[in-house]
Amino acid sequence: MDWSQKRKLIYGAIFIALAVVVFGVPSFLTFYKAPTCFDGKQNGGEEGIDCGGRCSRLCQSAFQSPNVAWTRFEKVAPGIYNVAAYIINPNTTGEASDVPYHIALYDKQGMLIVDLTGTVTLPPHRNTLAFIGAVSVGGRTPERALFDFTALPDWHTMIDPLMLLGIGGKDYTDSATDSSLSVTVKNTGTKPIDNISIYAVLYDKNGDTLGFSKTILDEIPALGSTVAPFTWSVSRQGQVISIEVLPVAE
Repeated sequence: MDWSQKRKLIYGAIFIALAVVVFGVPSFLTFYKAPTCFDGKQNGGEEGIDCGGRCSRLCQSAFQSPNVAWTRFEKVAPGIYNVAAYIINPNTTGEASDVPYHIALYDKQGMLIVDLTGTVTLPPHRNTLAFIGAVSVGGRTPERALFDFTALPDWHTMIDPLMLLGIGGKDYTDSATDSSLSVTVKNTGTKPIDNISIYAVLYDKNGDTLGFSKTILDEIPALGSTVAPFTWSVSRQGQVISIEVLPVAE
């Protein structure tokens, strides 16, 4: 190859390089979209479409479905009931926030009294209640309650935000006309924990549910404790044998 041919090749290479810099790079920057967890595509090392890998959202094969152990209602005043469903989350590091549901109450003839809706957060590896308080049923008496989710939970990877929270004393008292419970909730961490829902479930000697309720704690101080109070306008007459406390970060 003589010098003129080499020079043409050099000029050609320089021209191509300049074209890439002038036209190719701007075009690449304009049209290239980096993979994200919200682009509707399986890319960037994801295990499915916008799930798994570096995405916090879990793919369907990576989680187990929650289990609803029971659905109950409890009379708290004439014509007023608390209603709850006990939900078990078997996913150790999976959380589903604001999962919509409905609970229907029926009378003894099977007629619908009220259809309730709400949302519930399923915390990682914790059981919880889908709880609706002070439900008015008018002059009717509920005999049966049915619960179901109205949308599939959207699971995300989450470490238990309450791993430094502990339950201390559970002081339950029965009187002739009512009952009460004081639960000491401890924070072993060096930062305060804010806005915690505390659910309490009362059981008899056979493990059957006698009652349940909810209270909200605004703050549990760092390295401190707060008392969560519960009251019921009914006496359990010594039937309460065990108490389960279910804290949930809101």
